[in-house]
Amino acid sequence: MQSIKKILSGILMIGSLQVSAQEVLTLQEVLGRIEQNHPGLKAYDSQVKSQDAKITGANAWMAPMVGVGTFMTPYPGASMVGEDARGALMFTAEQDIPNPAKQRAKSEFLSSQSAITQEAKKSAFNNLRATAKELYFDLLVAEKKVKYQKENRRIMETMHKLAEIRYPLNQGGLNNIFKAEGRTYEAENMILMTESEIRSKKIALSALMFRSPKDSFKIDTSYKVTFIPEMSVDTMYHASVHSDIRQMDLQIRSMSLNIKQMKQEAKPDFKIRFEHMANRSDMMPNQYTLMGMVSIPIAPWSSKMYKSDIKSMEFEIDAMARQREAMLSEMSGMSRSMETELLTMQKQLANYESKILPALTKNLKVSMLSYQENKLELPMVIDSWETINMAQMNYLDQLQKFYKMIVEYEKSIER
Repeated sequence: MQSIKKILSGILMIGSLQVSAQEVLTLQEVLGRIEQNHPGLKAYDSQVKSQDAKITGANAWMAPMVGVGTFMTPYPGASMVGEDARGALMFTAEQDIPNPAKQRAKSEFLSSQSAITQEAKKSAFNNLRATAKELYFDLLVAEKKVKYQKENRRIMETMHKLAEIRYPLNQGGLNNIFKAEGRTYEAENMILMTESEIRSKKIALSALMFRSPKDSFKIDTSYKVTFIPEMSVDTMYHASVHSDIRQMDLQIRSMSLNIKQMKQEAKPDFKIRFEHMANRSDMMPNQYTLMGMVSIPIAPWSSKMYKSDIKSMEFEIDAMARQREAMLSEMSGMSRSMETELLTMQKQLANYESKILPALTKNLKVSMLSYQENKLELPMVIDSWETINMAQMNYLDQLQKFYKMIVEYEKSIER
C-alpha cells in the first residue's frame, strides 16, 4: 500500500513539474514575438530593401552602342572611276545621354515607394496585433469559464453525494440522485468543451508567433483588460496615427511625384554619335563624323502619350483623396460610437460582478444549506445552481463581447 502511495505521489510530482515548466507569456511578449518572428512582416522588410535598391539605378545611363561596317563601298563587279571609289571601313560609337531632370524626377518617385511599403507593414501588424489580442482575451475568458465550471461541477458532485446518502434514510427520491448525476456529467462536458477551446486558441496564437503548436504555454491570467478611451479621437487624430490613412497619403504623394516624372517627358533627351571611316584607298584621307542629337518630345504625335497618362493620374489622385475623406469620417464616427457602447457595457459588467453574481451565489448557498437541513428538495437546489450557471455564462459572454469591442476600438486607433 505504501509503495502504491509513493508511485502516485511521484506521478503527481512529475505532472506538477511539467505544468510549472510551461512558459507564461504576457500579452506584450506575445505581440513582441509576432512583430519579430512573423514571416508575413519580414516579407515587407525584404520588399523595402528591394525598392530602395532600385533608387541607385535611377541615374544610370543606357549602355553605349558600337559598330563596325563598310562605308560607300561599291557592289562587286561595279565599275570604279578611280581608286578613291573603293569606299572605307567604318567604325561607329553612340551614347544616349538622359536628361538630368528626368533622372531626378525618377529618383524621387522611386524613393517614395519604400515609405508606402513601411506603412503597409504597420497596417499588417495592426491587423495581426488585433487578432492576437482577441485570441489572448478569449483565453482569459475561457480560463474564467473553466474556473466557474469546475466549481459548479464540484457543487453538483456534492449534491449528488448528499442525495445518495439521504436516499436510504427516505429523505429523498431516487430521481433526485439521477438528476444530480446527469447535471454532473453535463458540467463535465462543458469543461471538456472549454478546455478544447483553450487548446485551439493557443494553437492559433502559436501560429501567429511562428512557433510550434507542440510548444505549450500559459497566459498571464492576472492580466486586467481595461478600457481607456482616447481623449481626442477625431479626423485629425486618425489622419496622423492610422497607418491606412498614412499609406494613402504616401500613395497620393507618390502619384504626384509620378506626375512630375511624366511631365519631364516634355524635356528633350540627348545622343552623341561618332563615326570613323578608314578609307581603303591610300589617295583618300581618313574621315570622321561627330553628331549631337536631341529629341523633340513636344511634337504633337509624341506628346499625346505622356499627356494622357498625366490626366489619368490626376483623376486617380482626386478619387483617392475623396476615399481618404470618406475613410476618415467613417473611422471617427465608428470610434465615437464604440466608446459610447463600451462605457455602457462596462457598467453592465460591473453590475454582474458587484450585484447579480454575488446575489445568486448567496441564493445557491442558502438553497444548499436548506437542503442539508432537510427544508428544501434537491430540484429546487438544482434550479438555483442552473440559475447561477446561466448568469455566469451570460456574464462571460458579455465580457467576451466587451473584450472584442476593445480590440476593435484599439485597432481603429492603432493602440
